[in-house]
Amino acid sequence: MSSLQSARIGAVRTGAVYFILIAISAVHMLNDSMQSVVTALFPVLEKALDLNFTQVGWIAFTLNMTSSVMQPAIGIISDKRPAPWMLPAGMGCSLIGMAGLAFAPNFPAVIASVVFVGLGSAVFHPEGSRVVYFAAGARRGLAQSIYQVGGNFGQSLGPLMTMFIFIPLGQHGAVFGTLLAAAAIVVLLKVVPWYSEQLKENGKPAKKKPAAGAAAASGQLQSGRNTVAFALGLLILLVFVRSWYGAAIGSFHQFYMMDHYGLSTKLAQVPLYLFMVAGVAGTFFGGMLADRFGRKNMMFWSVAGSAPFALLLPHLPLYWVYPTAAVLGFVLMSGFSVSVVYAQELMPGKVGMASGLITGFAFGMGALGAVVLGTLADRYGLASVMTWCSFLPLVGVLAILLPKDRRE
Repeated sequence: MSSLQSARIGAVRTGAVYFILIAISAVHMLNDSMQSVVTALFPVLEKALDLNFTQVGWIAFTLNMTSSVMQPAIGIISDKRPAPWMLPAGMGCSLIGMAGLAFAPNFPAVIASVVFVGLGSAVFHPEGSRVVYFAAGARRGLAQSIYQVGGNFGQSLGPLMTMFIFIPLGQHGAVFGTLLAAAAIVVLLKVVPWYSEQLKENGKPAKKKPAAGAAAASGQLQSGRNTVAFALGLLILLVFVRSWYGAAIGSFHQFYMMDHYGLSTKLAQVPLYLFMVAGVAGTFFGGMLADRFGRKNMMFWSVAGSAPFALLLPHLPLYWVYPTAAVLGFVLMSGFSVSVVYAQELMPGKVGMASGLITGFAFGMGALGAVVLGTLADRYGLASVMTWCSFLPLVGVLAILLPKDRRE
């Protein structure tokens, strides 16, 4: 084969891989948009069904527990037996949940519908991460950023949906979510055949021995089982803290803006949107910066670096809330994709399980924050809870204890 032919084949393959990365990122966006439908409905459901903050917290808890805590279990199964058909099946489950949510007459019906949405997400993420693994090549940080940007962008649509769909249309506007699920299934019809072919050609991602030489060669961070266990535990703690703070912002900050600043339901979405859309940018650039400056440095920067802005946010005049929320979102989420890649490097050959632990279990445990914070807000007031939560990112200083990686 001539060098020209090889170059052409390589160019076609590269283009196909980037097409797959963009496609699976788009599905990630649609999946997380459906989850955003649930949180975007909070102000509407609070009024329509006369919910209190504790019940709002339970809805968020149910969504995150079903979508997150089940991910490691599904990841373990899919690591042993990858199943491309699970991708569209998960979207079908979410479609059922969206339809139920639009017509739920009471709190228990809302919970049941949210379970279906969460299960769909739990099924999607481990298999989606494996698709990214096959398509990434050597640019794992960039590939994971492309994938995670899709999800974070989908989450950022929540405030916009509240402003332009759910406030005018009410609860029935959740039918819009079924269109998101249908669109995801259509895109997956292109991804699943490629994914199936990769499994036939390469099998599941190979498990490498945790020897020091192999770890150095592949850029992995492990130096023994104890080091790996410590690093993984600390990583989960950092993601846990980030998700608790994220629960405070995503579930309750809009209510805080209404109570503390007297904003309308619609205008209260603006700081939340700025926080989330800046987080999308942070996710993308954080992955690229981690490839250059190291995973550990980015984890420290993302959590501990956000602490000053988090501490200031509850006490600022309104005009300073907007830029601070944006900077806070960018910094906090700059370590989002980094944490996933870090976990995958700590657990070679267990892509689904690593993804499940970080984007699944740790976030699901953080969902406890929604229930705890909602209960505390009903008892002690929302202003006190938002002030207490602002101290959480200080835990990020513990990232300095993470093992050194190849960029240090």
